[in-house]
Amino acid sequence: MQKQTSATLSEASLNELNSRLKQTRWPPVIGRDDWQYGVPQSWLKEMVEYWVEEWDWNKQEVEMNRWKHYEATVDGIKLHYLHAPAKHPDAPPIILTHGWPWTFWDFKDVIGPLSDPESFGGKAEDAFNVYVPSLPGFGFSTPLTQSGVDVSRIANLWVKLMTEELGHTTFAAHGGDWGALVTAHLAHEYADKLLGAHMSLTLIPGVDRSTLGPEDYDASEAWMLKRNTEAGPLITSHVTVHRLDPQTLAYGLMDSPVGTAAWIWERRRNWSDCDGDIESSFSREHLCTTAALYWCTGAITSSLRLYHEHFSKPWPMAHNRSPALEAPCAFAVFPEDVVHLPRAVLENNSNLARYTLMPSGGHFGAAEEPQLLVDDLRAFFHS
Repeated sequence: MQKQTSATLSEASLNELNSRLKQTRWPPVIGRDDWQYGVPQSWLKEMVEYWVEEWDWNKQEVEMNRWKHYEATVDGIKLHYLHAPAKHPDAPPIILTHGWPWTFWDFKDVIGPLSDPESFGGKAEDAFNVYVPSLPGFGFSTPLTQSGVDVSRIANLWVKLMTEELGHTTFAAHGGDWGALVTAHLAHEYADKLLGAHMSLTLIPGVDRSTLGPEDYDASEAWMLKRNTEAGPLITSHVTVHRLDPQTLAYGLMDSPVGTAAWIWERRRNWSDCDGDIESSFSREHLCTTAALYWCTGAITSSLRLYHEHFSKPWPMAHNRSPALEAPCAFAVFPEDVVHLPRAVLENNSNLARYTLMPSGGHFGAAEEPQLLVDDLRAFFHS
């Protein structure tokens, strides 16, 4: 059962955000104030000043509410989703799934072109009936009151949402980061429900990438090995603490919006195709909105738990058939993403129907290179 709602943050949470930002207790700077030691304080103070003085939640709220928002309770879990209906009667339904530290709003620049292509230079028949949920425990899908919500559970929730709640027999799916894992699990366990699975991160259920060596990569994929090596240290710290001690970290982040922002924004910089300049990939407005959606909703705490729930056990495989991903699959490979699997591994473990090496972009493909993603989704699902 779903009900219409709106994307809104309470006045009380926004007032507290503003107050806590102004009362931030800043740590001392020891030595160089640059990215060598983490987020530099000089830049972070500039960002906080912008957040307090210039960032306007009301503007963001108006933008988000151009589309309809709904709440549904599935298996006792509150789910928020944005719906952008297509004008074209035969448009396929598609669910777009975000990751961490993303929010549903990282898809803001693809929602319009996908649902209303004619207004963006496309053809009417290119349209999708677009659904963008917030992951359980993220953003407006809060509070999360149940433990044990892992990737396979989310895939099951998505199937029930799209088929039982919304009445679609089959649907298309796309995701990046955690969204790619959820989409991959949909292709694994629920292939009969999918028109296809499109992912911007190359991870396969049951494939342990640590077992792959240089010999598993084609000569033309040497750049993947280089990027995997570069990105390794950039993903170690958050995965380790999120998996082992999510509640401990949550006390500091939940208390301090600057702590939440620093933790999130550092990853946005390190995982994007920005050459060290985070603001070349994301506007200050979008960075502050992202951090506010985590802090004001209390989602920063529950968002961390997904790492523990998923990575503290083997991937819960639904079958041992080959390939593991039976639905038609497409991978959009953004060069500065943090994990790359060889194409041969994808071919051996999925029903690979499309493979695209993007010219630019990183881990946040939908936000960094929205047009590239839109074009690839259209080419895959409307071919």
